[in-house]
Amino acid sequence: MNDTESGLSRSRITDLERLLDVARHLGATVDLDALLETVAVAAMSVLDCERATVYLYDQSAGELCSRLATGIADSPINEIRFPVTRGIAGEVARTGHSVNLPDAYADPRFNPDFDRVSGFRTRSMLAVRLADHDDQTVGVLQVLNKRSGPFDARDEEVAGFLGGQAGVAIQRQSLLHHFAEKQRIERDLSIARSIQQGLLPREKPSVPGFDIAGWNQPADETGGDFYDFFPLPDGRFALAIADATGHGIGPALVVAETRALLRALVHQSSSLPSVVSSVHSLLCLDLPDGRFVTLFCGLLDPSRGTVHYVSAAQAPIYVYEAATGMVREFAAQGLPLALMPEATYEESTDIHLAEGDVLVLLTDGFFEWSRPDGEQFGEERVREIMRRHHALPAAEFIDLLHRAVVEFAAGTRQGDDLTAVVVKRTASVTRL
Repeated sequence: MNDTESGLSRSRITDLERLLDVARHLGATVDLDALLETVAVAAMSVLDCERATVYLYDQSAGELCSRLATGIADSPINEIRFPVTRGIAGEVARTGHSVNLPDAYADPRFNPDFDRVSGFRTRSMLAVRLADHDDQTVGVLQVLNKRSGPFDARDEEVAGFLGGQAGVAIQRQSLLHHFAEKQRIERDLSIARSIQQGLLPREKPSVPGFDIAGWNQPADETGGDFYDFFPLPDGRFALAIADATGHGIGPALVVAETRALLRALVHQSSSLPSVVSSVHSLLCLDLPDGRFVTLFCGLLDPSRGTVHYVSAAQAPIYVYEAATGMVREFAAQGLPLALMPEATYEESTDIHLAEGDVLVLLTDGFFEWSRPDGEQFGEERVREIMRRHHALPAAEFIDLLHRAVVEFAAGTRQGDDLTAVVVKRTASVTRL
């Protein structure tokens, strides 16, 4: 082996040692900026060049973005972002083929704008694709101005190896980032669900002569439904069930506001139309277009056996009549809250509950849950269950209804929130 061959061999061994060292460093970090700095510094060292830039490929935007460019700390440019239809790096990202320019300014594909802004003069350029384990483009490594002359075939080989290692490392970091983000979101949603569930009544209300139960099951971690009941100073009992458009975090915030407004206003006014109108007006100020809430708000008077209510499109309202064995349906009196600012809620209705009568309030998740062939559970099945199982305690009735819907769905996913309130009159109450 002559001296020239020996020198080339030593050079290759040195390059290999450097690349192996880079591979070890890439495997040891999960911080993207540190990872990209390792790639750029290694490229400058191994390829003996003046600058290196690592561009990440944003496939959804069709853009390349530099997260790190060596040597531009004093430049007015903090970030380089451009579409993949432009520049040498864009061509590499589009085609997957490396580009080696011995004289950058002699090539019409070269864009000199960055040189003009930064004051740097590009002489030679080598750009290689960064590919992940699935051979998908994740970025471009661009190195400038090899000190000993133009980049050669050996430089292309070394840069290609470095790009392959970097691409897989970037993919791994991206997967770890998405996993960590998913875990964070799941933790946040779990907290939100806990808070939302904590706003629901903690126990069944104790009302003489009545059996009352409520139940809620969101379709996601958080939901757009709520139910509530709470005593009033005059001996009556407030009942509510509501359904905001959609399900998830946004609707959960909407119904939390609705619940808070309703509780505050019911304690201030004995007029349900006035209460519901005020809730509507306040929600109109807060909710964006397209967001609205259906609401049933009722006042149960145990001594009279009546439920006085206003319903803003929260229907149907079912009552099983023990005396006739029939299921009656009561109507809503107005539009959903916040749907139209000019909407009014001036009407209210009284429902008289005799002994054995059952009031059932449900959100539309029950009726609209479909089985695989597309048929919905529907209202008639609810009425039939009321006729057959009205004698059950309120909580057991809700449980049976839920199980009936799940069985009907035959494995289809719950697509909407489920909320139920059942009020059963168990005995007459003697006035004192």
